[in-house]
Amino acid sequence: MANEIPEFPFPYQPYPIQEQFMRALYGALEDSKVGIFESPTGTGKSLSLICGALTWLKDFEERKRQEIAAVLSAPTASSSASSQSSSADPDWITDFVQKKSERELVSKIKEDEIKRKKREERLEMIRHNAQLKYAFKRKSSEEDEALKLLQLSKGTEEEEALGDAEEEELIVAEYESDEDSKTKSTFCGGADDEDDDLVEEHVTKIYYCSRTHSQLAQFVHEVQKSAFCKDVRVVTLGSRQNLCINEDVRRLGSIQRINDRCMEMQKNKHDKPSQEEGAKRKRGPAKAVCPFTGAAALRTLRDELLGAVSDIEQLVTLGRKTHACPYYATRLSIPPSQLVVLPYQMVLHAATRRASGIQLKGQILIIDEAHNLSDTLSCIHSAELTAPQFCRSFSQLRQYSERYKSRLKAKNLMYIKQILFVLEGLVQVLGGKVGQNPQSQTTQPGTQLLTINDFLFKAQIDNINLFKLQRYFEKSMICRKLCGFVEKYAGSGVTPHPQPRGLTPGGLSKENRRTEGLSRYLQALQKDPAAPSVPTGDQQGPAEAERVLSASPMMQVEGFLMALTNSNKDGRVVVHRQGTLAESSVKFLLLNPAVHFAQVLTECRAVIIAGGTMQPVSDFKQELLFSAGVAQERITEFSCGHVIPPGNILPLVMSSGPSGQELEFTFQNRDSPRMMDETGRVLFNLCTVVPGGVVCFFPSYEYSRRMLAHWDSSGALARLAAKKKIFQEPKKANQVEQVLGEFSRCIQRCAVDGGVLTGALLFSVVGGKMSEGINFSDDLGRCVVMVGMPYPNIKSPELQEKMSYLDKHLPHTAGRSPGQALIENLCMRAVNQSIGRAIRHRGDYSSIVLCDRRYSRPATVAKLPEWIRTQTQVHASFGTAFAALRKFFVEKKKQQAV
Repeated sequence: MANEIPEFPFPYQPYPIQEQFMRALYGALEDSKVGIFESPTGTGKSLSLICGALTWLKDFEERKRQEIAAVLSAPTASSSASSQSSSADPDWITDFVQKKSERELVSKIKEDEIKRKKREERLEMIRHNAQLKYAFKRKSSEEDEALKLLQLSKGTEEEEALGDAEEEELIVAEYESDEDSKTKSTFCGGADDEDDDLVEEHVTKIYYCSRTHSQLAQFVHEVQKSAFCKDVRVVTLGSRQNLCINEDVRRLGSIQRINDRCMEMQKNKHDKPSQEEGAKRKRGPAKAVCPFTGAAALRTLRDELLGAVSDIEQLVTLGRKTHACPYYATRLSIPPSQLVVLPYQMVLHAATRRASGIQLKGQILIIDEAHNLSDTLSCIHSAELTAPQFCRSFSQLRQYSERYKSRLKAKNLMYIKQILFVLEGLVQVLGGKVGQNPQSQTTQPGTQLLTINDFLFKAQIDNINLFKLQRYFEKSMICRKLCGFVEKYAGSGVTPHPQPRGLTPGGLSKENRRTEGLSRYLQALQKDPAAPSVPTGDQQGPAEAERVLSASPMMQVEGFLMALTNSNKDGRVVVHRQGTLAESSVKFLLLNPAVHFAQVLTECRAVIIAGGTMQPVSDFKQELLFSAGVAQERITEFSCGHVIPPGNILPLVMSSGPSGQELEFTFQNRDSPRMMDETGRVLFNLCTVVPGGVVCFFPSYEYSRRMLAHWDSSGALARLAAKKKIFQEPKKANQVEQVLGEFSRCIQRCAVDGGVLTGALLFSVVGGKMSEGINFSDDLGRCVVMVGMPYPNIKSPELQEKMSYLDKHLPHTAGRSPGQALIENLCMRAVNQSIGRAIRHRGDYSSIVLCDRRYSRPATVAKLPEWIRTQTQVHASFGTAFAALRKFFVEKKKQQAV
């Protein structure tokens, strides 16, 4: 098969570069390679990935079926080699063992074949038997009516003492051993007999991951348009927040609270009654159980979603229709599925993989939009916490242990004391004390960067076994118990801090006296809007902020302690003191993302790393692949040009402005009035010749603000507004669609009206909300302007430490250090991502103007994508650059007229 050219069922006649892409992809999967695939945005990369990968999977499954058929049809006889065995055992024993192993193999193959055929028949019924769907719909309606009757019969429950039964749920179960116990079923953690049928073995599959849910939805829609949509089993994974259909749970708002409530309901479902049959039940309301997780309903929804390709929104709609939980149904669908679509963090984070039931052994992994893969891995495995979060965790856990100390086993109390000791040490590192309000504690301002070991010594917790503590967190579920404790007793007190033992204000009930410190402490933090643990109003409303404050931050503490179990050389801890303890924080910084990527690369049969702009590849390979132990011969690379004719793009490097002022936006001179005035003149001239939309990218939000303020005072902004209507990138993510809609409508109106305004000008920021995932096709982006070079902040201690780490552990190439290369690569990746927004299809055309003399350096030009680099013109004077731009658009206007 390797020598044959496979047939790719493309929905239309593919471009030559798409055929090359699919053939290279097929070969990489067949040969178990790690492939780096670069295909510019607008060249149909998603469809090429779908057709290439699924064609390979179809051929692989067919070969496997043929091999199975050959084994089943072959007579079970001992091998001729067995008779010549040099074993010391007699021939009849060797022959018996041989035949026994063959019988077991055949039996296993037959069993798998029966399961596969049953599954195929079931899905075929789902796809083609409309009557089955109608029958199920009637059954669902009956269940819905039953649910409503059940809710009506409940009435209003009294909110008095809930009894010992409810208290029992908050107490950590006996922790007997530090050794790992057998992991329970990934689904719900229970072992009901009715759930046995839900578990299936994993088939060979493709995991496709991308950054955002919108990108995943777009990919699923491409699958729906492909020739594979009718016979491929696809499942899209998401968080509980995205997939939950239980309105009582959804109303909780925050991800943590939704997760906690969901897991609690699953636990209640699988808990066995502790009393004998007929024994009197303890007083208190029935434990809440989710009505959407019945095994029969989940099986039906699993088959439904495997029978038709669905995105997240369609899954939720289907879940509501079938009264089954999409979150658990999707996880049950993973083993039999052929294509699993999921976000980055689900597959790149080992603990999340385990929790989601994802098994990478022998599977295919495609990582799309991977230009920032190294940064993504570092972010996923980094952790940052503020002093108030540590203080709240300490206060909550101490009061939890005091309340239940008579009911907790000795081992639990020992570990809880260890956690309290660690929290106290972490607050001391920040210069504070856990027993006092962080708002009133002052600290010496400064930033300190420490190795993991030095940080542990400084916090005086180097004698604590963090690995054992991590296991305790996982097995005891102390974070969930603490969340339930906080949720139950929040709001029942009035003083800000825990009272000393023996001190109980009069007039409070026994229940309140036990938890008044916790409640008052939470209230004290709620009253102060400056508490750093509360996100700003841009992100949350008052109700959401209150929910976050009342929740326990212990889960974040667990993540931070887990990060500290990394190797000493692979991470650093940044200690930020900001004058008051309330503003101080600690951050774990992962320096070597390859250490967490290595497991993925080792387990998978093949890994495909794809993106529109993967340049520069050499440093990417060094940092993520070679450092993870991947051999050069396992790596394959593919890069293609664009589908547009070469004459449809004009990239210009502009070294000077209209008045001859050299354009070099270094830190020293970028704020000079002369530089800002010259930039305004450049933009004004561009707007006179460029039709439709112009998108201008600034290196940062702050520089954009200063530049626009200067233009406003100098009158340059008014002159620009006379040519094109001005739009700015919004600060809030939920306003992006609105701004883009107005930007688009304005350009369309100007094209029709033919008035003074020739279009619109959009000011955006590199790395902002509009530099990725937004399409400025056709008239929306006839010119993309890049003002300066968006180098990262070299003074950042985190970046300095990363550079130092690379200089120490990676080889120097071409006379430059790996740290230097990192700075340049971060800059150029951001540039490439932004300027790739303009060209979206074969008939599109656009110009790219790079306003900075430093872009003319050969080493910098070499880092541009090949399809842009080969067409790039470097102009020392503004006149020649402007003439080339005018000529480009005059010719395009003539072509359109013809």
